[in-house]
Amino acid sequence: MEFIELITKRYSVRAYKPDPVEEEKLHQVLEAARLAPTAANRQAFQLIVVHTAGREAELKRIYNRDWFVEAPLVICACALPAQGWVRADGKNYSDVDVAIALDHLILAATELGLGTCWIAAFDPEAARRVLGLPKDVEPLALTPLGYPSGQPGEKRRKALSALVRYERW
Repeated sequence: MEFIELITKRYSVRAYKPDPVEEEKLHQVLEAARLAPTAANRQAFQLIVVHTAGREAELKRIYNRDWFVEAPLVICACALPAQGWVRADGKNYSDVDVAIALDHLILAATELGLGTCWIAAFDPEAARRVLGLPKDVEPLALTPLGYPSGQPGEKRRKALSALVRYERW
């Protein structure tokens, strides 16, 4: 699949089949995240893979949507700020590292026929409790991972001219 086709095909899946994700496919999407570029190659992130079967109620404490636990897996992408590269003005790039890694994971999943949905509107304290996160670990995003059962809707995006400037603001 050509890259432009892949990024056009990716969408936020909110309906999943109960079919399990093959271990090889799971390994491929996790490997895509591992290979993502990170600031100073620090890889200041961790991914937590959670099997949803039997854990639906506690996972819904993190994000209370039925479709969130329809997929057989949920992945929580966490930043490790103490390990992140810090720019001279104090900006810690661990959150950017997580975003790049999760984006690689999501695109790899799409290429393999799997669905994902980037979730940021979750309860971070519930994620800490349910996933047993240490205080120095920051949950930044979650995604279900499974086979889509629905079809993508229309992809709405701003025109390129509304997003790009040349030379100066």
